[in-house]
Amino acid sequence: VQVAESGGGFVQAGESLRLSCTASGMTFDDLTMGWFRQAPGKGRGLDSSESRSGSNSLYGESVEGRFSISRDNAKSTLYLQMNSLVPEDTAMYYCAAVKNLGPWCYKSSYEYDYWGQGAQVTVSS
Repeated sequence: VQVAESGGGFVQAGESLRLSCTASGMTFDDLTMGWFRQAPGKGRGLDSSESRSGSNSLYGESVEGRFSISRDNAKSTLYLQMNSLVPEDTAMYYCAAVKNLGPWCYKSSYEYDYWGQGAQVTVSS
């Protein structure tokens, strides 16, 4: 499975940004997908995860109410809509995937088998 992120960039605090992620090499709707971030000197933490059908999703505490995950299985694409961005959101954002035929989504990065190269998001104050 090849995973690739796009849509990162430089924004001002309060602005919005949408990340996209494509996954190829496996049936997209067999995959649980997730978004993780990693800031310099810090570990990789979950922003959001969504089950294969989109019926279940979960969010990290710091993004709850500001970020929204969604997927278009027909386009094999996952999205992360990021609103009300703050400088603390500055990080490398990674898309991750794991084959999962159940309705589950996962919080831990250890659950995911496939990772993209990352997309840098920088939020200026």
